[in-house]
Amino acid sequence: MNKKEFLTEFLKPEKNNIGAVAPSSKYLVKKMVDPIDFTKVKCIVEFGAGTGNITKELLNRMPQDSILIAFEINKEFCEKLKEINDPRIKIISDTAENLESYMVKHNILKVDYIVSSLPFTIIPNAIVKNILKIAQKVLTPKGAFIQYQYSLNAYSKLKNTFKKVDLNFTPINLPPAFIFTCTN
Repeated sequence: MNKKEFLTEFLKPEKNNIGAVAPSSKYLVKKMVDPIDFTKVKCIVEFGAGTGNITKELLNRMPQDSILIAFEINKEFCEKLKEINDPRIKIISDTAENLESYMVKHNILKVDYIVSSLPFTIIPNAIVKNILKIAQKVLTPKGAFIQYQYSLNAYSKLKNTFKKVDLNFTPINLPPAFIFTCTN
């Protein structure tokens, strides 16, 4: 999906589940995946996989015996994700709040990393709080929750859930983005 098609999807009046006007830039993708130690990864979860820019880079770096569970509620974006031909990816067209039930379905006890592009500014606070609580609960002790946002508004929510929140920034993205790496 090119930038124009992405923007068209964003501008559809019935779509209030897209928080970006353009796909993630290669600079944002790099800052989202660089904190991950891929050498021992068994399971990564992606919240808000969009059109797959981050998804593809995760798959490029992940071991062949690992699994990527990609959540995306936008139907058009799910169709785009299905074009990724990789047996390690499980595309889930459902809310991230249901992560635990999909972990059971795929026999996963813990998650090594969660990479999230969820637009917290347009998701009700109670749902954001629940998603963060679930993410914190399912991560391995050395795991991390990596989230990007276009403002610092989510910082306090992340600090209230995780023991440590490291902040990064990339100006080369539309719009520029903050990257939060959260650990227990």
